[in-house]
This record gives sequence, structure tokens and C-alpha cells, in this order.
Amino acid sequence: MLAELRLKRSRLRKIKVAMAALEAEAREQASEGRNRKERSPKPKEKAQRNFTDPDSRIMKDGATKSFEQSYNCQAAVDEKSQIIVAADVTQQANDKQQVKPMVEELKENVGGDCPKVLSADSGYFSEDNVTYLESETIDAHIATKRDKHSDGPAPPPRGRIPADTSVKDRMARKLRTKKGRETYSKRKQIVEPVFGQIKEARGFRRFLFRGIEKVDAEWDMICLTHNLLKLFRSGFNPATT
Repeated sequence: MLAELRLKRSRLRKIKVAMAALEAEAREQASEGRNRKERSPKPKEKAQRNFTDPDSRIMKDGATKSFEQSYNCQAAVDEKSQIIVAADVTQQANDKQQVKPMVEELKENVGGDCPKVLSADSGYFSEDNVTYLESETIDAHIATKRDKHSDGPAPPPRGRIPADTSVKDRMARKLRTKKGRETYSKRKQIVEPVFGQIKEARGFRRFLFRGIEKVDAEWDMICLTHNLLKLFRSGFNPATT
């Protein structure tokens, strides 16, 4: 009976902690204007918190389309070497908020230099992101929507760009030009192989640690060893450089 009582008390404490975290999250969302209809914001009925790793979040797996308890791993990759030049782990399923943090981290890692060209899939598109990249004089190529594999290439644009064209339409038009298509098409051979090498060739499919700080450190270690393998296989020898 005593052991059963202790177990129940332990579960109750975990439930209270989880509820407090969900309520804090709901208040934060309300303060950011995402829950304006509720005067006293409360967690949604289907809101969940994982007891094993409370820092993780439910996200949709892009390959299986199933929902899993996950983290969102980010990586910025150099075109020529496939070296990871910036990496991060977030609790946000949406990539739209990751462009500026990743570019700022990249700049810090390479001594303040900005990339000349940046390509990213549609998950990263927003007008704010395009405006930010323009302010950094980065030639951005970000898809404005997800195209089906069965869809053929869109016809190249003709004529002058109307003065009232939106940021989104300008980017879509840019990606339809010959240069835009060529630049964006390289994205799949720059970053996708890196994730393939990490997940398939090296077999890294899940984190061993719990908590975002430890997971972030583990992801940094995975990216570091990826870079070391790239350097080793390229024949790089610091003693002769």
C-alpha cells in the first residue's frame, strides 16, 4: 500500500508540473497575440506534455506523416564541402522562425561573414525572412509553396515586374527564372545528403539524452563528427596547410 501511495503521489506531482507548464505556455501565446479571443487563456483540451522529456514537442514527421514526440534540428550547410557551418535544436515545429537565428549563428561561426547565396524549402518562407535576408545582402532563394513531384516546372516569367508585386510573388517569380531554378535546384544536393548521411549512413535516428540543452549538445556533437568525417575523407591535413 505504501509503495502504491508513493507512486500515486509521484504521478500527481508530475501532472501538476505538466499542467503548470501548459498553462504558462498558453499565457505566453496569449501575450503574443495568438490567443486574443480568450480573456483568461487556458491550455487547449488536446494540449499534451511528455513526462519522459517535457522539453520535447509533438511534431509531424515529414517522411511518415505521423505525429511523434520530437525536436526540430536545424543545419546550415556549405555548398562546396557539405560542411555544417551552423546547427541548432528548437522546440518549434515551424521553420519560419529559424532563418534569422541560423544566419546570425553562421556569421558568428565564420568570423562575421555572410553567405552570398541562401536556399531553403517552403517551410522557411515568410516576408519577414526575405526582408531580413535582403538587409544582410544575401541572395535568397526560398520556395513559396511545396510543389508536387508530379508537377512540371513552371514557365519562366515574361515582361517587367509590376511595381505592386508582393514579396511572395517576387520570390516565386525569381525561382521561375533560369538562374533561380538552377540555384534552388542545388538545395537538394547541398543539405539533403547531409541529413541522409547522418540518419541513414551513420544510423542516427533518435537522441539518447533528454532535455533541450542536452539534446542541443548531442546534436552539436553529431554535426561536429560529420564535419570531421568530411575533412578526413577529403584528405585534409592541417599540418600541410
